Amino acid sequence: MKTTFALTTFILCAFMSHAQKEQQKQDLDTIVIASTRINLPFKENSRTINIISSEAIKNSAANNIADLLQQVAGVDIRRRGTSGSQADLYIRGGSFDQTLLLIDGIKMDDAQTGHHTLNAALPIEVIERIEIIKGPAARVFGQNAFNGAINIVTKNKIDNTVSVKLETGSFGQLNGGVTVGTDLENSSHIVHVDKMTSAGYRHNTDYDNSNYFLKSVFNKKKKAIEMIATFQERKFGANGFYARESATEQYEETQNSLIGFSTQFKTENLTIKPRVYWKRNQDEYVYLRDDPTVYRNLHITNKMGAEVNASYESVVGVTGFGVDISKVYLKSNNLGDRNRFMTTLFLEHKFKVFNDKLDITPGVAVTYFSDFDFYAFPGLDVGYKISDAVKAYANIGYTYRTPTYTDLFYNDSSTAGNPDLEVEEAFAQEIGIKYFSPRFTGSVAVYNRDAQNLIDFIRPNTTEAIYTATNIAEVNTKGFEVDAAYNFKLNSFNQTLAVGYNFLEDDILNQNKELSRYSLNTLKHHFSTRLSTQLFKNVSQNIIYKHAERTTGDSYNVWDASLIVNVKQFEFTLTASNIFNADYIEAGFVPMPPSNVLFGLRYSLN
Repeated sequence: MKTTFALTTFILCAFMSHAQKEQQKQDLDTIVIASTRINLPFKENSRTINIISSEAIKNSAANNIADLLQQVAGVDIRRRGTSGSQADLYIRGGSFDQTLLLIDGIKMDDAQTGHHTLNAALPIEVIERIEIIKGPAARVFGQNAFNGAINIVTKNKIDNTVSVKLETGSFGQLNGGVTVGTDLENSSHIVHVDKMTSAGYRHNTDYDNSNYFLKSVFNKKKKAIEMIATFQERKFGANGFYARESATEQYEETQNSLIGFSTQFKTENLTIKPRVYWKRNQDEYVYLRDDPTVYRNLHITNKMGAEVNASYESVVGVTGFGVDISKVYLKSNNLGDRNRFMTTLFLEHKFKVFNDKLDITPGVAVTYFSDFDFYAFPGLDVGYKISDAVKAYANIGYTYRTPTYTDLFYNDSSTAGNPDLEVEEAFAQEIGIKYFSPRFTGSVAVYNRDAQNLIDFIRPNTTEAIYTATNIAEVNTKGFEVDAAYNFKLNSFNQTLAVGYNFLEDDILNQNKELSRYSLNTLKHHFSTRLSTQLFKNVSQNIIYKHAERTTGDSYNVWDASLIVNVKQFEFTLTASNIFNADYIEAGFVPMPPSNVLFGLRYSLN
């Protein structure tokens, strides 16, 4: 891995020497981070943030968000199925319960379990960009942003367009979808429907997945009101997904839905953004697909929330403040009937001094849980603008996570919840430096996290079959991260080379790994690179390489590629995944698919 890091450093240095030789459009100049109360251009933010643009999504050779996020250094997606059927989301070594997913700023956390986080992931056709905020973010987002947050920003409008997609490929894959956009005098609407099916790449890994999406903006001429509605349904065979490797006949169905309304009131100095939403998740699991009576779980979670976020500009800077109120209801044949009321108050202020070169943003989130009392978690971001192209930054913060209902109450033949669990807490620090130019962007960050009471399922010895939810005393995690992207031209066409590397080390293995179910297997080394090239007017190609080495010693290398050919209103695509047939596992006992291809055709009518 030393060779990989040396290569990364060489690429960074080589790119830096050429970074200012040419000028071209720099989209990052215009991007404002949508997930924060204080609106800040991407370049001015004093945190480690990755932006995946709609153009980068198109060139990613990924067909869903789970596959896409795997290409970001420091983000660990552990898939059990294909086509986004079941995958867990981790950032910088945290658990799947410690990363918050947002859609247009709406928090999509699930009180039952973080296993359902990516059930809410949207089809890539409706995504404008993805904002990945790494590091402690509790003071900005509250509960569950323990190690970071990911905000999916959906498209605002698609001008009077109808797009039809058909795909087919290995393992009996058959996908179809329709996207319609219309921009009317006083409203705009985006509708997307798709269905993805496959016979599976091995026994009992078939799936039948559907996505429905609607986004409308009403009353555009006066006070615009935005509505978003989503529904995702997954039905899939779960061979070895849970329980044990020999559990080959498991089956699962999930449903995730969201409806939200938001608007904005703005004066010269004050901006207020109110929002109401309702989120629902349903999960049905059976141990034997052909005989559900043997063992079956059914969990239904409803979350209703209202929040108001605001910012006020004055001579002493910008103040961001907000309140988030929500109520969770759970009905489950295993976890029982539960409910939780939550209220979070947010406050932060951004100071600028020394001719606006130094920015200082202290903030705090105070949360009340009806079953866990009050918690206050402060944080501080500091940034210094060394030049127009270079910015140094640092941040510190306390972060937390309340136990899920699965942690507290789940019971089966090998698992025991623990109603006496305490809240997970951590104190995290980070320093970094960013470089921006029209040709080159790059960042380097070093981070450390000291956590207490992390939750894992532990058994007392190797002969005991029962894993019990337990607060681990202390865990230290540290690492560093490098990201870079170089844009250049060949034959007047844009080309991009992007690289990322994350090194992580924790002391979790001081425990006996045979006694732990979840907290091991973090990504110690994670390297990814994407080369997007266009040599002819209507033809572009992308090559993606990912190297992963986990704490337990497992390592693998995966190559993906895609080819896109545009002919008038038609777009032909060829996507090849795991080209060299790597044999690897990301989670549990589930081997990932061998090399496979997907052929696609899209027709767009403007």
